[in-house]
Amino acid sequence: MSLTLYYHPLASFCWKVEIALYENRTPFTGEVVNLGDPQSSARFFDLWPVGKMPVLRDEKRDRTVPETTIIIEYLDHHYPGAQKLLPENEERRLDARLWDRFFDLYIQQPMQRIVAQQMRAEGDRDPLAVSESTATLQTAYGMLEKQMATRAWAIGEEFSLADCAAFPGLFYANTLVPFTKTHPNVAAYFERLLQRPSVQRVLDEARPFFKLYPFKDALPARFL
Repeated sequence: MSLTLYYHPLASFCWKVEIALYENRTPFTGEVVNLGDPQSSARFFDLWPVGKMPVLRDEKRDRTVPETTIIIEYLDHHYPGAQKLLPENEERRLDARLWDRFFDLYIQQPMQRIVAQQMRAEGDRDPLAVSESTATLQTAYGMLEKQMATRAWAIGEEFSLADCAAFPGLFYANTLVPFTKTHPNVAAYFERLLQRPSVQRVLDEARPFFKLYPFKDALPARFL
């Protein structure tokens, strides 16, 4: 098989690319990276020394593709499926890219920053990092609440790159700074995302690993 995705089933940024692959039923081999295993770690760092997951390897085209947005654009161009993830119209494409960055920078990254603090020894945690990240999430929820007031998906009536980016961050962020009771439009959008078969498949594959999530006790019972 030409495509291999180096990833971990618990990692939110990996979910983003998995959703894109599953939306279009793109054939690929999944290579789970275990950074605690010297051989698995060495193989991955040889491929991409920066060490950030996921990374896509395309043997057919002899190309290693890092970074989630670039991976999805690469797939949309070279391995297109029925679900076009970047609109043909340039204005709509810009919208998709904008909201993709919104979800990555203002939901996924602050969420991961809070989780990273929890994983440190108690004396090494930075309360300011947590409070700043919490404020960023609350601001992002308010912006998304307005965005989703009149649309089904992030940029309108078509599922896109932006929606692939939306679910992973929202899933984990809701365990840290809940939005379901305070932002009804965001909550309704989250439920629509949950109905996608691609999203359900990602959750099914991640479920055995949720025990490793530092805030596992905050996960709703329906996801366990």
